[in-house]
Amino acid sequence: MKSTYKEKVVKPPSTAQLTKIAAELGYDLGGADIQEFKDVIDDSLLATYQRFNEIPDPKLPVKYPRTPGYRPTGPKDNPYNAWYCRCDIPGAPNGNLHGKTIAIKDCICVAGVPMMMGSQILEGYIPDVDATVVTRILDAGGHITGKAVCENLCNSGGSFNAATGPVVHPLDETRMTGGSSSGCAALVTGGHVDMAVGADQGGSVRNPAGRCGIVGLKPTLGLIPYTGVVPMEFSLDHVGLMARTVHDVALLLEVTAGSDDGLDYRQPHGLRPETYVNQLTSEISHLRLGLLTEGFSRPQSEPDVDECIKKAAKRLATETRATLQDVSVPMHLDGYQVTSLQKWFAQGLKTRANDLSADYKVTAIKGRYLQSNYNDEFYFKARNLAWKLREVFDEVLTKVDVLIMPTNPKKARPLPPPNISLREYMTCCSENYINTCTFNMTGHPALSINAGVSDGLPVGMMIVGRKFDEATVLNVGYAYEKIRKM
Repeated sequence: MKSTYKEKVVKPPSTAQLTKIAAELGYDLGGADIQEFKDVIDDSLLATYQRFNEIPDPKLPVKYPRTPGYRPTGPKDNPYNAWYCRCDIPGAPNGNLHGKTIAIKDCICVAGVPMMMGSQILEGYIPDVDATVVTRILDAGGHITGKAVCENLCNSGGSFNAATGPVVHPLDETRMTGGSSSGCAALVTGGHVDMAVGADQGGSVRNPAGRCGIVGLKPTLGLIPYTGVVPMEFSLDHVGLMARTVHDVALLLEVTAGSDDGLDYRQPHGLRPETYVNQLTSEISHLRLGLLTEGFSRPQSEPDVDECIKKAAKRLATETRATLQDVSVPMHLDGYQVTSLQKWFAQGLKTRANDLSADYKVTAIKGRYLQSNYNDEFYFKARNLAWKLREVFDEVLTKVDVLIMPTNPKKARPLPPPNISLREYMTCCSENYINTCTFNMTGHPALSINAGVSDGLPVGMMIVGRKFDEATVLNVGYAYEKIRKM
């Protein structure tokens, strides 16, 4: 006779497993105690978690037909090795993005299209939902043409450790694009798409945008819902936008920003996007621009990059009649360490552990050591320091309207040779973040725009503003964009 009982989804723990767990927690339980605990836990697992598993998960909508896509090969079909998967998903027949082609970073769910997130451990995974940003883009008439390569588990600022191979710089294929939204930046820069949507946990949109000479925006924390995007750490995760002009970034922000009806709990109540495009006037004579002293002359900095940004800021102030002044936030120098502490505690994958990238392994080992020996002491300290960091930048932004500094301390670096040392590998992955990561911690909006060229390579200028004041940040970028074209 065929059984009518459903197979157990949650297996009860063995006596040996419970004994080990109790000892790790410091509980002095004898054999009879363990058996009594086991009986209660078994009943709880079967009564609660079995039913819990049977309840259908809520699903994000999939509203538009699409092809499953294919893995491109060869430089013609896969320029710069920047596409992970090419597909064809036309959106609504009209809307603000009608006629625009968009690449989606391969950590953002697009239903029916493979998602690898740059790592072998996710190879073969196909999401069955569209991220909220994907649905909004399609509702606005955008045309999604593929998933762009990202660095291995989005954990690197280089562009060389994705399982599918390095993403090369579109202006010099011997150099790195920067990451982790490496494919997005290369495809936008090369003109293969009009726009791209990435994710930014420490600079992963702004760094490659700055190195490639395009526009990249990390908006205020929560302004664009993160629903349907693979998370790293809830207080660092931002959806970010890329395009070749400030206007197109502002247009894309209008479409993607706004409340997700409670699905992204980080969003403030009643959040409403603005009409950002209409506020691009280039009139900024009333604004106070602040050069952040600690954003320059870092140990990692190239002098020509610093000089390029200072000249660009002076020209912007002179030609727009805005006020320019130096401001100092010493705590900015600690932003990288505080961000790293939070990221360490977010790592914990065990599946196919040997296939993880070296930088991810370093991060996971460091995080496990700190957890094992110091519990969550350093994580909570990082959370407290993040609050303080937000406070000091909120304060300085009462004295100026925006802050200006280099996006990256260096121009695009050469692709590393094979078999480099672990220390060199880590440097290639992490040296880009010293200015950008602070504003993932604080949540302030930050825009990277091309400030000029040095030695034939773009130099990115970062403009940081008050929370939810993307309109001002974009307008300052728009004013500089107009000046550069003169």
